[in-house]
Amino acid sequence: MGQHKLLGISGSLRAGSTNTKLVKAAAAIFDPAEFRMGSIDMPLYSGDVEEASGLPAAVDTLAEDIAWADAVVISTPEYNKLLSGALKNALDWVSRSKIKPWADKPVAVMSAAAGRAGGERGQWTLRLALNPFQPRVIAGPEFMLAASGSAFAEDGTLKDAGSADFLGKLMDNLRTEIR
Repeated sequence: MGQHKLLGISGSLRAGSTNTKLVKAAAAIFDPAEFRMGSIDMPLYSGDVEEASGLPAAVDTLAEDIAWADAVVISTPEYNKLLSGALKNALDWVSRSKIKPWADKPVAVMSAAAGRAGGERGQWTLRLALNPFQPRVIAGPEFMLAASGSAFAEDGTLKDAGSADFLGKLMDNLRTEIR
């Protein structure tokens, strides 16, 4: 088998997002892999928009990126105890794609947040939001990065070796789920 293809999705649109940093750190640990970052920057879902002009190009691109990947790693922030609206919106849009890219796809879920729980509820609601699409969401280990604003070194790696090792276990489990 050749090199694996890994797609990363950050649930944050913010430049400098710690969730984006966490996805990239996970990809570096998962390495070797052909890595691609997916984008969730798309208009709010509207059936009227879909009916009038079809799926936006950004939706088609994300659906194709998911289909391309052997595995997906998603990191979500926690906004008011839930996954981000931007991430939920992207999931809703992609559900309208004809290619149904999530089915049986191995997915690792994680979260990064400023609070001490590290986005635990945001991660739980992401798992719930993925259920209708029937991916193979990795059970664990559950990785939640607390105080994420100070968790990364200048080079994008996790400062705490224990956190990096724990993230490595999640990436190892994701890799073993690739068929």
